[in-house]
Amino acid sequence: MRASCVISVVLLTAFCAAGLHAQRSFGEHNSAMASLQPAFITPLVAPDPRLLQYARLSVSHEYTAAGAETVNYGNGRGAGIIAGNRFEFDFVPPPYIQHNSTADDGFGDTSGLAKFRIASRDAESGNFDIAAVLGHSFATGSYKNGAATDSYSPAITAGLAFRRRFDVISSLGGTLPTGKIYLQGRSLTWNALAQAHATPHVWFEAENNSTFYFAGSHDRKMQNFVTPAAFYVVRQKAWKPTRPFFIIDGGMQIATSGFHTYDHNLITEARILF
Repeated sequence: MRASCVISVVLLTAFCAAGLHAQRSFGEHNSAMASLQPAFITPLVAPDPRLLQYARLSVSHEYTAAGAETVNYGNGRGAGIIAGNRFEFDFVPPPYIQHNSTADDGFGDTSGLAKFRIASRDAESGNFDIAAVLGHSFATGSYKNGAATDSYSPAITAGLAFRRRFDVISSLGGTLPTGKIYLQGRSLTWNALAQAHATPHVWFEAENNSTFYFAGSHDRKMQNFVTPAAFYVVRQKAWKPTRPFFIIDGGMQIATSGFHTYDHNLITEARILF
């Protein structure tokens, strides 16, 4: 049996098992996590070091310098559940990719990930979080809308908050295809960002997203984006961590490097946290 098949079975089993447990204890999990980790908001692009239970709908509009648009319905986002107080399992369904060009529209790749909370403290005892993430993407895309092979995506991510009003988050990770390296290459990604909690309902964010390429058609190239974003949290005045709440957010990736696969990217999202 191929390694990717084994991994898919393991991820699916873990996700289902954790899902059954989470169904019985959504409130307990979130209450426990609120007492163990900072009160960040999940970044628009970069990974979040916290453990969360969520559903996230995202749409992106990528534009090249010539004005060609590619719409990604899904944008690599999905749903996550917490298992115990150390693990989060996410499932990301294949996005639908629409090209406003001669390229064929179709579905992209399916992926899943596991996150492990290494260490964290709440606002009263340190206000930081450190986590390790391991993702796996399955080459299920149609009409070349996905990768040529499966790939792994390991990462380490950490964040530090200051008095619930300001925080910084950074992550370092990579994409490691399981084959055809000469065609796809490998990449290293570094994200760094700052967030400001402006009002009880409004957050602002500025991200820097850098990707370094090795082998493949982009060998020795780097692309960088600056990404301003804003978040509006819809919740009752007496909100508590055990109650679900709704977030509307959006931002724009703006290319700042000489090499870039697209010029800018408008991202809009809706999120529900349980």
